[in-house]
Amino acid sequence: MSAAAAIASPIPAAIAVVQQQRRGRSRGGGSGAAAVRCSAVAPTSAIAPILADLRLRCAAPLPVLRRVADAMASGMRAGLADDGAGELKMIPSHVYSLPTGNETGLFYALDLGGTNFRVLRVQLGGKDKRIIDTEFEQVSIPREIMHGITEDLFDFIASGLSRFVATEGDKFHLPQGRKRELGFTFSFPVNQTSIDSGILIKWTKGFAVSRTAGKDVVACLNAAMERQGLDMRVSALVNDTVGTLAGARYWDDDVMVAVILGTGTNACYIQRTEAIPKLQHLKLETGNTIINTEWGAFSDGLPLTEFDREMDDESINPGEQIFEKTISGMYLGEIVRRVLVKMAEVSDLFGHSFPKKLAEPFVLRTPHLCAMQQDTSDNLGEVESILSDVIGVSQASLLARRVTVEVSDCIIRRGGRLAGAGIVGILEKMENDSRGHIFGRRTVVAMDGGLYEKYPQYRRYMKEAVAELLGPERSNRIAIEHTKDGSGIGAALLAAANSKYAAAQISTR
Repeated sequence: MSAAAAIASPIPAAIAVVQQQRRGRSRGGGSGAAAVRCSAVAPTSAIAPILADLRLRCAAPLPVLRRVADAMASGMRAGLADDGAGELKMIPSHVYSLPTGNETGLFYALDLGGTNFRVLRVQLGGKDKRIIDTEFEQVSIPREIMHGITEDLFDFIASGLSRFVATEGDKFHLPQGRKRELGFTFSFPVNQTSIDSGILIKWTKGFAVSRTAGKDVVACLNAAMERQGLDMRVSALVNDTVGTLAGARYWDDDVMVAVILGTGTNACYIQRTEAIPKLQHLKLETGNTIINTEWGAFSDGLPLTEFDREMDDESINPGEQIFEKTISGMYLGEIVRRVLVKMAEVSDLFGHSFPKKLAEPFVLRTPHLCAMQQDTSDNLGEVESILSDVIGVSQASLLARRVTVEVSDCIIRRGGRLAGAGIVGILEKMENDSRGHIFGRRTVVAMDGGLYEKYPQYRRYMKEAVAELLGPERSNRIAIEHTKDGSGIGAALLAAANSKYAAAQISTR
């Protein structure tokens, strides 16, 4: 799209009207003070080239999407060949048995991934009854525990789990002679060494617990449960994306990929073990496993702007997690804020004074963008309210409201389209490995996360990119389906599939 075409929209026309009105006011003898303020700040026409450039750089046309998809597939192959060979870690989950629907009994799950942890239990009834009943509870973790020592954190978690087990009612039944088993969703970087063990690499997400890095988090939890007198063992350690895939596949055998698009982002998929060069020394039986891509670290070929680079430079992890910073909910609002800052600095878009709150990093969040893009009123009243309440713009003009919505749409459109390209990269890598078993049949991508669930424009842009890249025939065989809160149930199901009481391990297909 040319720059001329890029600015052919109602916004530049509105700018012209505002300029004409301003000139009329000046000719009519406006106050000298107002004239001085206008001379100190460029007129709103100064935003037109910024907006045009943003549109061009964030358009993510088909050739750009194709390069991103191909680079994603190439990065996956490099990561499977050798640790550290590429941006994508391609971490083996050590899940070799996925739920089939035959599982029976009572199983628990613990989901730790943020400032809360969630515990749940599920009663499984086999093929005929599937999930008979489920209950869950959420517990907030005090800041002093998040910044304390290892034993205090795991004792706090085990105590909450023990209280939850104590409320187990008559509708849940543990077979006689069995120990309770737990699926542990642990969404922090670990070096996973087996289905039920993993060494913590480092804490993230605001945790700063001492003496945990380098330790097996499953051993830490098992020891804490023993101190609480809780007769339970961890049967499966998984991250939230792997849990989402397992939970979705329990209901639908065609699920082959899972993607989380929320505050952060990640993707995993089912991979043939013989096509993982870095695991050949283990001499695994031929079959399938789940690979955690950690795709947030991808960066090859992404269309970045000056605003992305500035945000990355000022982040706590510059040069890292570039894909996540481009497509996930944590960062989209901040990118928009930075664009608006530049526009406010070079023009009087928000009036003759710079809104002080606009200078606060991350003050504008992705839910704000979503709310503004759902405003279909003529005067964009919801947009005006958000600009006033969130960044302190008093009486934002209709032009300012329209510009804000368009800037939001540019960033959201790019994020959704790049996410779609990433999904296609995974699918095409799987297709090449399987020689036609992905696009020649129905294949399901399970989606979870608040960004995907609650932002319709983002969701639409993502699906449009998938359809453009694959074409009508192949894209019609790809089902992108929402799986809400699947990671917790998925962890319990993986505990069941990997139970020490299972008569035999049931391999994934």
